[in-house]
Amino acid sequence: MQTIHQNLQNKVAVVTGGSGVLCSAMAIELARHGVRIAIINRTLKNGQLIAAEIQQAGGQAIAVEGDVLDRSSLETAKDLVVSQFGKVDILINGAGGNHPDAITSEEIYSGNEAEQSFFQMNEVGLSTVFASNFTGTFLTSQVFGKVLLEQESPVILNISSMSAFSPMTKVPAYSAAKSAINNFTMWMAVHFAESNLRVNAIAPGFFLTKQNHDLLIDADGNHTQRSNKILNSTPMKRFGKPEDLLGTMLWLVDESYSSFVTGITVPVDGGFMAYSGV
Repeated sequence: MQTIHQNLQNKVAVVTGGSGVLCSAMAIELARHGVRIAIINRTLKNGQLIAAEIQQAGGQAIAVEGDVLDRSSLETAKDLVVSQFGKVDILINGAGGNHPDAITSEEIYSGNEAEQSFFQMNEVGLSTVFASNFTGTFLTSQVFGKVLLEQESPVILNISSMSAFSPMTKVPAYSAAKSAINNFTMWMAVHFAESNLRVNAIAPGFFLTKQNHDLLIDADGNHTQRSNKILNSTPMKRFGKPEDLLGTMLWLVDESYSSFVTGITVPVDGGFMAYSGV
């Protein structure tokens, strides 16, 4: 059995996008350590599935409907969480994603206007992607921030990406938004340092999720060309698994392990960022 982080017992964590592959694993693991979980999703039933899984394992969890781009929706969600659990100690900003209108069809511009090139990208799609990843993190942190500051050792954990450090081809809006997350994490860490609110981020490498499955796995269940490029640039030669993130998460949210750690983004990437290609 893994060591239980006793210091986390009876804390309350809010996880946005908590029904996703990565954030649901985080929520389930925190619950195993005695953290009471509030999963915030736009689609309530998706969050309810994860909350039910936590409850069946003996943990405490609720699902809350909330849109990270709607302040009034977040305020309602916050009030519900506080009425149920009385406080918030941990905020994990996991909501985000991409949009077809903010993606180019090819990695390199060829001048073929039949493709979705840089010039065919839709500004609404680009704004949507940037908002869902960055603005949603800002709004959620703002709405839950004052409640967090009421606790002795509050923590915000943002979800970044390898694309923040070196932008992936085809996804300029997503890459720019995740780069902004890194910068915003540092800014908030400084702004709240004397208030004991620590702010850090995790930058996952390449993990198979619902959002990227069709880009990485073909109809026959084999790796796509893009998958092979990723794996060739990942020294560990595999995709990440959700459980690969959990040790880093536990370290960053438990002040008995990381009380002097704030303002950093931790890569969990199988060596991707360290590899020069030769």
